Order: sequence, then C-alpha cells, then structure tokens
Amino acid sequence: MAFVKSLVVPVAMFASILSSGDVAATERVRGIDPYAVQVGAPGKASCFPAVADQNAAGAAATNEVRRRAGLPPVRPDMQLAQVAAAHACDMASRGRMTHLGSSTSGPSDRVKAAGYKPRITAENIAAGPFTLPRVLQEWNRSQGHLHNILLPQVTDYGVGQAVGPDGKTVYWAAVYAARR
Repeated sequence: MAFVKSLVVPVAMFASILSSGDVAATERVRGIDPYAVQVGAPGKASCFPAVADQNAAGAAATNEVRRRAGLPPVRPDMQLAQVAAAHACDMASRGRMTHLGSSTSGPSDRVKAAGYKPRITAENIAAGPFTLPRVLQEWNRSQGHLHNILLPQVTDYGVGQAVGPDGKTVYWAAVYAARR
C-alpha cells in the first residue's frame, strides 16, 4: 500500500505557513505536492458515491482510537464523505495519490467548495488493494495519519473510495474537519 504524509492545514494558517519558510507547504500552495506518489497509469476510474454505512463504520473505527486517547468522538458527515469520494475519484483517474486535486490546492478548498465552512481541515489518503477496515488499520499505524485522527478540534468525518483504471488499486480519502 502506498501512503503519503498526511496534510493538516487549519484554514487560518496558510499565511503563517507561507511566511514560516516551510518549503513543502509553500510548494503545496503553489500546486506541487512533494509527497505525491504516482501509483498507476491515469485512465477511466470506477468512482462511487459516498456510502452512509461505510462512512458510519469509518467514523466508528476512528472513534475507538479517539476514545482510547481520551478524545471526543467525531460524527459521520455525508457532506465530507462526498468530498472524500470525489477526491478519491480524482486521484484514481490520475493514478496519483496526492492531497492536491485537479483543480484544488488541498482538502480545505474542496470542503469549502462543497459549502462546508471549516475551522480546521485534515485529510488522510491511501492507495492499494485494500478494504476500508484495512486502510483504517494502516492509518492508525502511521504517525502522520494518526496525528490527523487524533486532532482534538475535529468534530466531523467523511470517507470515500474509488478504484483505479487497473481495476485493483483502491484510492481512499478521509476528511477530518470542524465547522466554524
């Protein structure tokens, strides 16, 4: 499974990131994702709408991890799940695992475009031949991904998937956010 370092950018922090000298963050804002991974060839992906049962199962698994860390639960949010599913589809179509969308610079842009007004936005992504339980397990084992899962400010959660042109590689996106 290919994993990329997770991206956490509270909406108000873009200006401070740009002035802080963080090269990776600056490149992301300019449209270059230094953590992107070309997983497969671009082509026709199998894209799926967000599924309420899958989103609820992902939130439940996320909440188990948060509970053990003494954090409040997240709510499954279908608006965020739709954003996640659309980004998974975009990644699968490009064969590229990245936080940058074809027309967005990151998850905050995508949730705003969907009408969600975020105070904080974070995203985990993955690609591989795995089910939802397996990808959640892998994110829980990864320090960067776990950081997003354990953000105390996060209140809402959405997950989505798409299958790449090879018919085997599943692209996953999970969005963690809180409204203003």
